[in-house]
Amino acid sequence: MTKILVTGAAGFIGSHLSHKFCHNGDEVVGIDNFNDYYDVNLKKARIDRLTALENFTLQDGDISDRDFVNSVFYDFKPDRVVHLAAQAGVRYSIDNPHAYVDSNLVGFVNMLEACRHNNVQHFVYASSSSVYGANKKLPFSVDDNVDYPISLYAATKKSNELMAHSYAHLYGLPCTGLRFFTVYGPWGRPDMSYFKFAQAIFDKKPIDVYNNGDMFRDFTYIDDIIEGVVRVTALTPQKDEKAEISSAPYKIYNIGNNDPENLLDMIEILEDEIGIKAEKNFMPMQPGDVFSTYADVDALVADTGFKPETPLRDGIREFVKWFRLYNGNNI
Repeated sequence: MTKILVTGAAGFIGSHLSHKFCHNGDEVVGIDNFNDYYDVNLKKARIDRLTALENFTLQDGDISDRDFVNSVFYDFKPDRVVHLAAQAGVRYSIDNPHAYVDSNLVGFVNMLEACRHNNVQHFVYASSSSVYGANKKLPFSVDDNVDYPISLYAATKKSNELMAHSYAHLYGLPCTGLRFFTVYGPWGRPDMSYFKFAQAIFDKKPIDVYNNGDMFRDFTYIDDIIEGVVRVTALTPQKDEKAEISSAPYKIYNIGNNDPENLLDMIEILEDEIGIKAEKNFMPMQPGDVFSTYADVDALVADTGFKPETPLRDGIREFVKWFRLYNGNNI
């Protein structure tokens, strides 16, 4: 039985991942601070599904609190760590920068230090497709330059990658960063477009469609994300003395569907699955947004043998089913 620490366990990806690890027979301790960036009741409902499992333990606390983090590592002694806790959201970072510094920078260093001092076998952490900024070359490759973030959120994620590499180089801590691409599905985040659109459509309210709908996103279904994370977590990077640039035990992967979809097509699928046409309020591009995201997943496929491929319609259908159930079938 592997001991796995999952931060952000009450989050969208963290709750699904914790459930998967527990189902696989691993012992999981989850960390979350239940902040109010979005509906705390949703986070608690996700955790309720986990605390019913005998091999899951919850630690309620903040990763920016060094003493708290150290105490969890001392008590639990994890073999592997999947660090998903972070202040999320591109637009929110424009007006709330300190929330990102506290969680995404201070909290990240606390996790790295705890891993270094507790002989953790593999530190896996969430990066983001946002690190590609306004790159024009598509699809986005892990070999692309990512030195030009266009939001503070993206800048903190790029910083995480640099910090992890330095720990891999200096201390031999195996680190893997995962650049997630527009994750969606049941138990999702209410701040994401598909979730906000669904809520508005059911409520008979107009939806705000940015850049007049002329945007593309590499929508990636949650089950595909989880499969990718589980496989990567078991695949500890090794030191490579023959590498031309860095020999550190360090890897970066994109996890995306490798199939960008037009925003208006996604909305049309939502309308079909819900059975209600949306009233659209077309708006200009917002600060921090990009025109398109598109994941090159060749490295992920080569190293893990896995390629995300859930069709958008299938994933949206499952999300809408869950949305109705979660709201008591009253919509």
